[in-house]
Amino acid sequence: MAWSYRRRIKIIPGIHLNFSKNGISTSIGVRGANVTFGKSGTYLNTSIPGLGISNRQKLGGSGSNELSQNNYPYSAVVEDNIFSADVQEITSQDMQGIKEAILSALQQRNELKNDLLKIQATLASSKLKLTISYILLFGLIKKSISDNIKTDINTQKEAVNQLKEQIENCYVGLDINFDPEISSKYNRLVDCFKRLTTSKKIWDVTSAHYQDTRVTRSSAGTVVKKREVKFGIKSIPDIKSKFEALWFNNANGADLYFYPNFIIMYSSKVDFAVIGLDEIDFSQSYVRFTETGTIPQDSKIIDRTWAKVNKNGTPDKRFKGNYQIPVVRYGEITLRTKTGLNEEYEFSNYEFTEEFGKAFKDYQITIKSLRPIY
Repeated sequence: MAWSYRRRIKIIPGIHLNFSKNGISTSIGVRGANVTFGKSGTYLNTSIPGLGISNRQKLGGSGSNELSQNNYPYSAVVEDNIFSADVQEITSQDMQGIKEAILSALQQRNELKNDLLKIQATLASSKLKLTISYILLFGLIKKSISDNIKTDINTQKEAVNQLKEQIENCYVGLDINFDPEISSKYNRLVDCFKRLTTSKKIWDVTSAHYQDTRVTRSSAGTVVKKREVKFGIKSIPDIKSKFEALWFNNANGADLYFYPNFIIMYSSKVDFAVIGLDEIDFSQSYVRFTETGTIPQDSKIIDRTWAKVNKNGTPDKRFKGNYQIPVVRYGEITLRTKTGLNEEYEFSNYEFTEEFGKAFKDYQITIKSLRPIY
């Protein structure tokens, strides 16, 4: 009996986003089914093509999705540490479909990889059988034996090639259509982000606590701990799109990947969250930092203080060898949500930080204006 292999392949649902002045529509994989966000409300639209059957159901109640400033009951700030809640708790309610599509792609890819390993083992066994048949001569005496083994080998090789191709294509496709005005704002956001990534230093602020300057005789009222990180353009492996994500490295948690309508907090292939971009409370400002280390080339000294200083800013003469310390201006951004996102970053280049902050807020305001008003 000839060797054969068959697996029923599930179609991985793609994500289709459409940004227009009428709203944001999100379609996830199923033709005739999508979620539409418009000014009059949020609706689930389903239809059966060709039969003229359709249904329109309004989602959500009268409650507003707007965030309350500084109201973060689940944000994690414990013992002065700055970090986000567990990613399993952060996913937005209306982003669950996107998360499920990514998990579906991962599950099928793992299943295909297991099949590939089994078939490769079977192929190796078939090649060994063919070699043994020639060594023991029965493959030469009865050619049908060797011919059958060769047929199995060719079928197994074909299955291996097909599986490799299926694994390569087992991902969530992200397709996005923008109105020209919205596209212009998004492209500006990306350009500003790319400039921000060229900052000589980027830090993830992992903790901050106040100190009594009267006791320490220091001009710094807040002591922070921060770790240098990288920003860049790259996407998670389970999503493929011409729109690559804006990547924020996270020193003490899941990395952040910004897509045009959502953020993925990605810790691992199975441990991640999807957050609507409109839910983010984003702020940008600057900090006066008393820099005792090396000053980055793109940072500006805006003041000077003393290692030991009086309340009026003069040097405390009780300390011998008291010396001046430069005060530099760094850029700062914070990102928070009510569900538990809580991240803070500093940048050596304040101008690039300010530029990115303005572009982000402008784009986010546009996105929020396309969401429903209850």
